[in-house]
Amino acid sequence: METALIKLTSSGTMKLLKELEALKLLRILKTEHAEELPLSEKYTGKLPLSVAEKLQDHIKNSRNEWNNNI
Repeated sequence: METALIKLTSSGTMKLLKELEALKLLRILKTEHAEELPLSEKYTGKLPLSVAEKLQDHIKNSRNEWNNNI
């Protein structure tokens, strides 16, 4: 048997696939598949710009403090 990954393009497609599964013509392994995206694309736009800038400033300050001798 071969395994194929498909992308559904219509809302009625899953119903059709389930009917084919009932006829024992195929077997549905997963109903949801998350695409593997790079983290930069996955989390783009998740923080408001103002929060992201404050976080970036905090990170820079933390790194500078780490390099300073006590």
